[in-house]
Amino acid sequence: MKIGQQQFRTIWAAPVASIHQRQVNIIDQTALPHALRIVTLDSVDGMVNAIKTMQVRGAPLIGAAAAYGMALACQAGLTDGHLQMAASRLLASRPTAVNLRWAVERMMNILHTLPVAQRCEAAWQEASRIADEDVKINRAIGQYGLTLLQTLAAGRTERLNILTHCNAGWLATVDWGTALAPVYAAFDTGLDVHVWVDETRPRNQGASLTAWELQQHGVPYTVICDNAGGHLMQQGRVDCVIVGADRVSRCGDVCNKIGTYLKALAAYDNQVPFYAAVPTPTIDWRIANGLREIPIEERATEEVTQISGITSAGNIETIRLVPEGSMAANPAFDITPARLVTGIITEYGCYAPAALEAVLSLANAKELVDETFI
Repeated sequence: MKIGQQQFRTIWAAPVASIHQRQVNIIDQTALPHALRIVTLDSVDGMVNAIKTMQVRGAPLIGAAAAYGMALACQAGLTDGHLQMAASRLLASRPTAVNLRWAVERMMNILHTLPVAQRCEAAWQEASRIADEDVKINRAIGQYGLTLLQTLAAGRTERLNILTHCNAGWLATVDWGTALAPVYAAFDTGLDVHVWVDETRPRNQGASLTAWELQQHGVPYTVICDNAGGHLMQQGRVDCVIVGADRVSRCGDVCNKIGTYLKALAAYDNQVPFYAAVPTPTIDWRIANGLREIPIEERATEEVTQISGITSAGNIETIRLVPEGSMAANPAFDITPARLVTGIITEYGCYAPAALEAVLSLANAKELVDETFI
């Protein structure tokens, strides 16, 4: 995707002379929307910190970041013990997004089979492959989602209104995005679309990240407070809901940013289609029941009690919202049961939750159904 007129990914290996002195560049999402800041990382410590502090965020991007983190770890040591320690630290950085585990396990499975002398180069090649695959997967999700949006828009004369929660655009992936990939594809084909952007408290990923990237692309959007979505659905002003996911169970339970479940309930009550756009690495085939088995990350209470923004003088400041000494809780995700989900959009097509396991054989084959999407 583009920022201004320049093509960007969210993460990329910086070119350097030596394979053993490589660095990784990321877009620091904690600085958006007020500043575009590129951060250069040269160690697994730096990558762990970037994941923990949400300089990089979004399940697919966290997976790619973890893969590059393993490559950075190889520059400091190549023994099995060193790599296992790096893997453990990356796995502990964010517990909910399954892409992180998937990427680390994929890297370790490859590196363990190689002689020590070959591991560093192989790590960088595999991390780059994971990043490139993510771009292809998300583009395919966009094309399948486009078909759904075109069907919803057929015969209409008015604009198609899509509601999304949190940020599942290209900033949450290496490129294209998940929930927003169909929106970009629709907009680029000339479909008249508009996005209702939930602010997404407490970190405001919708208000800061989704709004910023939609603005960069020129897609019409309106930021709303999190509690407005149900009202808009009752008024007939939402044609579908599309969200991303941090983990999906094999029966189709969707774990996503806190507040997603409430949007799904409102959509169900108002007969509004509710879709989750999900790359297959986000599906945890080991989990049968998302409500019981998916761990929910509890983040710092300061995210609830404080808020940051830009002042009229152009300064970024953080202020306290609550009475001093107030207790706060900050569960970062919730689970939307499969019964509330209309469909799950993958790189292989859109599936009802009950049919999701049909995707597993396709994912194991490691090839997209329609190569024209790549």
